[in-house]
Amino acid sequence: MSLNRSEKEAVIKQVTGLAAKAQTLVMAEYRGVTVADMTKLRADARGQGVALSVLKNTLARRAVAGSSFEVAAEQMTGPLIYGFSEDAVAAAKVVADFAKTNDKLVIRGGVYGGKTLDVSGVKQLASIPTKEVLLAQLCGLLMSPISRTAVVLGALAAKKGESQPAAA
Repeated sequence: MSLNRSEKEAVIKQVTGLAAKAQTLVMAEYRGVTVADMTKLRADARGQGVALSVLKNTLARRAVAGSSFEVAAEQMTGPLIYGFSEDAVAAAKVVADFAKTNDKLVIRGGVYGGKTLDVSGVKQLASIPTKEVLLAQLCGLLMSPISRTAVVLGALAAKKGESQPAAA
């Protein structure tokens, strides 16, 4: 079904808004993916804060024109699903995790920081832990010396307490 001019303008405006907020764009070819699988992918994406859209490529090119995602205009060919995310790794992680279990979804590329990513670049981006995990790891690293020092001081205090004779 073809869209009229005002509907196309609305789609372009919506996608332009997504692109303005997003840090990452991931594109994947969805040819052969069942409706049930696509519904599951969309649900997973919503849960991670990723906006997935199936768009006409000409509308997608117009929507990202003038943004940092414009560098991917040449890659926008064929039946693609576009994933935009404000979190730097969320879109790549959702699409890459789904592609692991469904061979019909083929990652085509993406954009991060104004630079195009090939398939391996998207997979590398997807392998980066989430912000929450990185913060937890940093907190653990900062607490490690403090907790080790406390254990050593506790052991020294216990040893010192054993070596002193009891006062009678």
